[in-house]
Amino acid sequence: MEHPENDDLYKGLKVNKGIADVPTVNPYMKKRVQRKSYTPAEYVEGILKGNITVLSQAVTLVESAKHEHQQVAQEIIEKCLPYAGKSMRIGITGVPGAGKSTSIDVFGMHLLEKGHKLAVLAIDPSSERSKGSILGDKTRMEALSREKNAFIRPSPSAGSLGGVARKTRETIVLCEAAGFDTVFVETVGVGQSETAVHSMVDFFLLIQLAGTGDELQGIKRGIMEMADGIIINKADGDNIDKAKLAATQFRNALHLFPPSESGWFPKVLTYSGYYNLGIKEIWDMVEEYMQFTKQNGYFDYKRNEQAKYWMYESINDTLRDKFYNNPAVAAHLATAEQQVLRNELSSFVAAKQMIDLFLANLGAYHD
Repeated sequence: MEHPENDDLYKGLKVNKGIADVPTVNPYMKKRVQRKSYTPAEYVEGILKGNITVLSQAVTLVESAKHEHQQVAQEIIEKCLPYAGKSMRIGITGVPGAGKSTSIDVFGMHLLEKGHKLAVLAIDPSSERSKGSILGDKTRMEALSREKNAFIRPSPSAGSLGGVARKTRETIVLCEAAGFDTVFVETVGVGQSETAVHSMVDFFLLIQLAGTGDELQGIKRGIMEMADGIIINKADGDNIDKAKLAATQFRNALHLFPPSESGWFPKVLTYSGYYNLGIKEIWDMVEEYMQFTKQNGYFDYKRNEQAKYWMYESINDTLRDKFYNNPAVAAHLATAEQQVLRNELSSFVAAKQMIDLFLANLGAYHD
């Protein structure tokens, strides 16, 4: 008998049949699909066909710090280069809270309605403590994230160039090869990020706010000299008059700066990203700038200067990487550091000794 308690000897006591143990793993959960790995030629083929999945995986390789990933990424970039360079590259910056992500969402939808294909490379600040990033820009671009002709890629800054992901320029090449004719690069709005983004875009757009106190606080010579256009956001409701006043102050300040190298005088416009007001005027300004610089030859000149700049940046990055990965350097660096901390060596003498050690042991590190 299954349950002796149910015998007549134990009248009044009844034990029901139990249920079988449930599995600890959800039987409805699909087995995780392994990501397919491609050859460099397959990556290039997928990118040129506009396959977003392949493009995303290629960008991941570009951002990876692994040596084997970098080798594959560089081969992909080299093969994509002949198909790149045909997009309009626009850098967008502004203080945190200026409404960059919301504005990009509105700007992007405006461009998609005109038949463009848009890639958004949003640089997300990495935590100095945990080194992690939220990568939440996509959530603030609700309309764009649903569009098939839009590619949004948030990337962690990883502390490089004051907030700009070091590989952003290579990602631009891949996006252009995939057929995106407009590329937005959003900065974190702090540190050296503006300088780095300015060195990889055709048009640099500065978003400012009005009604936050001293509008002249936003007039910093460095960032103002880089801007090709300044736009005052949140020009709606009770803030319209303040936005117009701020725009006048910015226009007056721009007259104090020397003429730009391009010959273009930056315009100052007001708009509302939230209410979708003044968006067409902003893109008329961008297109006017593009036409102006292409006619006077500055567009091609700037692209060439940027290519040269990034060649030297790449040399610096490669040398730094080889230095710190050299076995002889890695073995003695901590000792040199302790000697500096104990005041046995000056910082400069220790640095020279380490560089001399690196040069004497160049053969100890192989690609």
